[in-house]
Amino acid sequence: MCPRAGCRAMSDAALPASLAPSSTSERAGHGEAFAAWLLTLPAILAFVLMLLVPTLAVVAIAFTDYELGAPALRTIGLANFAELMEDRGFVTSFRNTAFFVAVTTPVSIIGGLMLALLIESGTRGRAFFRAVFFLPVVSLMVAMATAFQYMFHPTIGPVNAALRALGLVGPNWLGSSDSVMWTLAIIGVWEQVGFNMVLFLAGLTAIPRDLYAAAEVDGVRSAWSRFWTVTWPLLGPTSLFVLTITMIRSLRVFDIVATLTQGGPNKASEVLLYTMYTEGFTFFRMGYSAAITVVFLLVVVVLMLLQTRVLDRRVHYG
Repeated sequence: MCPRAGCRAMSDAALPASLAPSSTSERAGHGEAFAAWLLTLPAILAFVLMLLVPTLAVVAIAFTDYELGAPALRTIGLANFAELMEDRGFVTSFRNTAFFVAVTTPVSIIGGLMLALLIESGTRGRAFFRAVFFLPVVSLMVAMATAFQYMFHPTIGPVNAALRALGLVGPNWLGSSDSVMWTLAIIGVWEQVGFNMVLFLAGLTAIPRDLYAAAEVDGVRSAWSRFWTVTWPLLGPTSLFVLTITMIRSLRVFDIVATLTQGGPNKASEVLLYTMYTEGFTFFRMGYSAAITVVFLLVVVVLMLLQTRVLDRRVHYG
């Protein structure tokens, strides 16, 4: 016979390691989990306070008649959204935004890809051309507004001067309802193509060089065939990311409208964000402005879901 305590110690020692008491490992696991939550707490607080709470506040204000500076507000349900559907100004700004996205997105993506391919295939001056084409991304549109107003001036601008030298009559680029959105789209492409070029350059450098050698051994010798056989399939993740970023940047068009046209002439260049700005901070209709913001957020969410559901399935992740 052995004492009770001694028998218990012997029985615990005889147990397999997996069945032995693991209070120390459990405490260590709880400690790691607490440290992980503690480290992520600043990011969680920043997300809640700077993104989630303002978004929920905008959604709540969209269902009220709140005006900036008013002492009180009242809930009016879907009245703001019903007014949006009947507001010709909102319909025009929505159509102009869709036009801007439809023009700038494909042109800036194709242009960025072509520039990236040209720079990647070159042997000299890569850093110089990267800096030159990326310069519009870091340039402030407010500072560039004067340059664009001069370039597209109907009488003294160099663009119309070049057209007159060819025997053509240039339009009033920023002052005509027929050409103003095309002009803003050209400026939008100039602003985004350098950013897309840098993203595509990153994707091109990640493609293994051995694949090109293997493709050449298999008979793929022309540059065009190598692009469609090797480059384009492996650029799938980059292309999807570039498409998403470009569409979001195009939907957020505001600065070039605010600095160059102020929505004119005759609201021919008003876009969603500029309409939201004028309704909220010029006419102080914050409830109506919030309703426009909610529509804008819904458009962004729908586009992102379509891209991730439809295009992500066709992307090859190597």
